[in-house]
Amino acid sequence: MTDRDRDGTGKPLNARPRDELGRPLPHYAEGVPRIPDDLRLPPDEAITEAQRLLDHGMPFHAHEILEGTWKIAPEDERELWQGLAQLAVGLTHLMRGNKTGARSLLRQGHDRIRHYEVEAPHGLDIAGLLTWSEHLTDEIDRVDPLPATPVPRLRIP
Repeated sequence: MTDRDRDGTGKPLNARPRDELGRPLPHYAEGVPRIPDDLRLPPDEAITEAQRLLDHGMPFHAHEILEGTWKIAPEDERELWQGLAQLAVGLTHLMRGNKTGARSLLRQGHDRIRHYEVEAPHGLDIAGLLTWSEHLTDEIDRVDPLPATPVPRLRIP
């Protein structure tokens, strides 16, 4: 049995502070500001905030922003937002040193967003994200240790 925070129904809570890569810290530690579990941003705001977080080396938090938008997205965009969230969490795993998890999530995210390449919504640079994820996945398999990981650009420059 673990000593984990839970709500009244027994569901685990994410009450512990976290570091910039989303790793839980001891209860007494000071972590980075959290993304509220119920935050749901419209697409343009989500893209802007996710990019800001990626630019600051916080892909886990970018993933949480994108996941919130995925939960409110229209049916025809859900796979897009899920794929974007998977790319961000794939980058998180890579920065944490988990190459296997990174490779898997980068591929899953890639495969989900590729269907949006022809008519990319919200000014997203789907072609650039596909190229970025393919290159990064190839590098994971080929290079050890990996050089500094580039930050993806979500929108067309």
